[in-house]
Amino acid sequence: MVNYWKSKVLPKIKKVFENPKKAAALEACKAFDESKEQYSKECEEKKTDLEPKVTEIYQASSTEIKALIKEPTDAAVKKHSAAVQKFLDELAKIDFPGSKSVSETATKVGPAYVSGPVLFVFEKVSTFIPAPVEEEKKEEEAAPPPAEAESCAEEVKEKEVAVEAAAVEEKVEDAPPAAADPPKP
Repeated sequence: MVNYWKSKVLPKIKKVFENPKKAAALEACKAFDESKEQYSKECEEKKTDLEPKVTEIYQASSTEIKALIKEPTDAAVKKHSAAVQKFLDELAKIDFPGSKSVSETATKVGPAYVSGPVLFVFEKVSTFIPAPVEEEKKEEEAAPPPAEAESCAEEVKEKEVAVEAAAVEEKVEDAPPAAADPPKP
């Protein structure tokens, strides 16, 4: 009786509760894992050709995608699945290694189910993004150029001198008149 239940009934129950998307995503993840090394090699070989294209796509993408590429997490992939799918489609158009298969699978089952391959592609994309350029831009925006900083410092000093001079004048006006020196005989 137990053998019959394990062989006939239990598989039917599993089929009822099994999600076909999960099964398809699992197969796609396995296939992708087998070809990760190939995609890494292709990225290194095509780096000079892909870098300007990837940078252009990255700069045109939303802030959610930019944050996700800098710090990839499963939760963020699930939260921004529509933006992730759009970004993967753009990468597939430029033949970014691995993005075409991930994009097709994500279209079928959703990016949340194939988050492992999506994160791998995003990690490869992050190697194409010139990080120092972005940091320099932020620093330039935050700090004024040196010439402006010097002129600002000079203006502050001039204002301090003017305030001190005004304070001295007020003290002179408030002070009683000094007694005149008696004339010498």
